[in-house]
Amino acid sequence: MIEIGAQVDLSHPAERVWRALTDRELLGRWFAEAETVEGVADRLLLHTADLPGFEADVEVEVTERQEPHLLVLACDEAGRLSELTCAVTATKQGCRLELREVSTHGAWSAEQHDPREQQFRQALTVRLPAILDWLAFQQVDLRRADGGMTAELPLVGVRGRAGRNPRRRRTIVAAAAGAVLVAGTAAWVTLPPDTTPVAAPAPEATATPTVTTGRPAVASTATSSARPSRTTTASATTRPTRTPSAKPSRTAASVAPPSPPTPVAARYETDSSRLFGYTGEIVVGNPGSAPVADWAVVVTLAEGTTVDDVDGANWRQDGLTITFTGDAVVAGGSRTISFDVRDSRPKAREPESCTIGGQQCAGL
Repeated sequence: MIEIGAQVDLSHPAERVWRALTDRELLGRWFAEAETVEGVADRLLLHTADLPGFEADVEVEVTERQEPHLLVLACDEAGRLSELTCAVTATKQGCRLELREVSTHGAWSAEQHDPREQQFRQALTVRLPAILDWLAFQQVDLRRADGGMTAELPLVGVRGRAGRNPRRRRTIVAAAAGAVLVAGTAAWVTLPPDTTPVAAPAPEATATPTVTTGRPAVASTATSSARPSRTTTASATTRPTRTPSAKPSRTAASVAPPSPPTPVAARYETDSSRLFGYTGEIVVGNPGSAPVADWAVVVTLAEGTTVDDVDGANWRQDGLTITFTGDAVVAGGSRTISFDVRDSRPKAREPESCTIGGQQCAGL
């Protein structure tokens, strides 16, 4: 018995996923075109001959149905028989879809097994989420008259309320500016004169006044004296003052040496993109010789995006910033973090930044 399996976590309710599994037109959009077999209920012919891992079209018949959680199909691919089980399990963020195909007669060759499994995995992780997002968009009521999420809101901006007369607004602004100008002019006129004394210029040596006592002026004799003044002596001395920092200050001595950088590194990769979202993957590696317990990856999302589900780490969110932490990364080992992101725009946008220990993640 050979088994092929694939699973995906989806941010959609089980009922919507069930519709994508059982609606013939929707099934053709994310997996393979299907047509009914005339005269046989619950039987379809899937046009899979051109898909990787398939050799011919597959005729399927429903053998068990438990809406919206379980669908079992008996498959016949040119005489090779198998059983395909589609299990839908509810989760906090939406649901988990698991496909499991087991051969019951005949076997797939080695060249078929891996491409067939890859085809299932790609359909579940890329094309199916895009169809589910499209279905969710179709169910949004955009009629303006009904209000709701598209109801008109009053817009108040820095230029005033919408609908105001622009000429009247310019008149009010001009009047206010004129009032401010008049008030400023009046305040300037009434200010008292500046009474701050102005320092007198230093007297020149030749302008020193003399004493009118009939004797030579003392000031003139002092000016021509070669004896240096006390001020000059103090400035010319070579004795060191107390201010030079010959010894290290307490502040410099108390600064601890910088801690060595965190030896872990991270690489970001967009695992799968889809309409209105994508799956991001971060691999945290430890090339050092000792385990690292204290690590954190900080991701800044693009505006209008939110995280739906995280696998492989603990996480907390602050606005658009997501912080991932977890158990210690062993020496020479790595840890993989996977997270689903929903985007308000049809074209998904990758995170703005990704850092670990202040260092930029590779790949972004």
